[in-house]
Amino acid sequence: MNDKPPSLRFSKQSLELSTEKAFDYLDMASSLALKGMKIVSFGIGQPDFPTPTHVVEAAIRALKEGFTRYVSPPGILELRSAIADHVSKFTRAGDVKPEETIVLPGAKACLFIAIASYVENGDEVVIPDPGFPAYESIVRYSGGIPVFYELKWDEDFRMTLEGVQNLITNKTKMIILNFPHNPTGAMCSPSEIKGVLETAKERGILVLSDEIYDHYVYGEVEFQSVLSDENWRDFIIYVNGFSKTWSMTGWRLGYIVAKEEAIKRFTLFAINNFSCTCAFVQKAGVAALNGPMDFFNEILDDYKRRRDLSYKLLNEVPEVRVKKAPGAFYLFPCVKEVLKKIGMTTEEFAIRMMNLKGVVMIPGFPGFPAKAGDGYLRYSYSVPMNVIEEGLRLFHEGVEEITN
Repeated sequence: MNDKPPSLRFSKQSLELSTEKAFDYLDMASSLALKGMKIVSFGIGQPDFPTPTHVVEAAIRALKEGFTRYVSPPGILELRSAIADHVSKFTRAGDVKPEETIVLPGAKACLFIAIASYVENGDEVVIPDPGFPAYESIVRYSGGIPVFYELKWDEDFRMTLEGVQNLITNKTKMIILNFPHNPTGAMCSPSEIKGVLETAKERGILVLSDEIYDHYVYGEVEFQSVLSDENWRDFIIYVNGFSKTWSMTGWRLGYIVAKEEAIKRFTLFAINNFSCTCAFVQKAGVAALNGPMDFFNEILDDYKRRRDLSYKLLNEVPEVRVKKAPGAFYLFPCVKEVLKKIGMTTEEFAIRMMNLKGVVMIPGFPGFPAKAGDGYLRYSYSVPMNVIEEGLRLFHEGVEEITN
């Protein structure tokens, strides 16, 4: 029973917000490290290379020039123009205008504002399961009902057209796509993306596409952006940012592309929340988009080698299976057979491995909503090759010790 007076109670909306369990596991690992244990973490979802020098220098230059005041709430025109140009070329959208973009402090802010602007009480939103925790959290905060699409091993963790169609009702307001996918690294084929978009258009359903991992594609599956649809303005909200491609997770810089009417509505959220996105960080964003991309070719080649090595070593672990994911920087090893042998939950196993060997992987459940990730671990290979070798040797030893 809530014995607080009504005036001191949190709103029902705020109580719908949930956390990201990944941070809890990383905090556990930090505590173990403070006690002297060597930690090998495959848990963090961020690149391990530094932000490119020309991007850092642009921010420093802006600071020295005093570019530290309020700026336009939807973003400085220089950055909005750079985003429009970049997205037009990269996604083949062709003609994105600066007025159809808004700059926000990170892709999470983009997701929050986009979902909260459209989803109302009782609206159903189709969400990948497992999926990025913020999707469910924001939908529930907005009064919506998450309808989880179970991503399956046998379907390479893709969202198939038939599967999506089976979840659509007359209450469906939005479909959330995220490919390349966190936490599985999966990708949908261009035909599957086109099929989902056609269905959404026919049924009058919004599509929110989180394409933050769009540059981490290794060649097995062709990447298809939702903005390649010529009618994207009618039903698409496109979310992206700088965190993954330019390794700017701590800079907090993201953006939305949508029809101009929607951008004006999103701008009201920005004005009422944080006024504007950090001025000098936006200058860094301009440098990122207008600068050379040669650096990323080497990174992508290196990450592919890391993926391939990780795939090989994980498949050598007794009772562990893994697919060679075509995108992002995650693998999603299946440990169901291990769990059967030892009688542990996925979370118990992940914590046991952390305590036993100092190896950190995020349990697919409860780490990622809803429950389809149970029996899996999210493994991030955004660490050097020698760390992969050491960490997976320890993981292999740990599985053998626990199961024998």
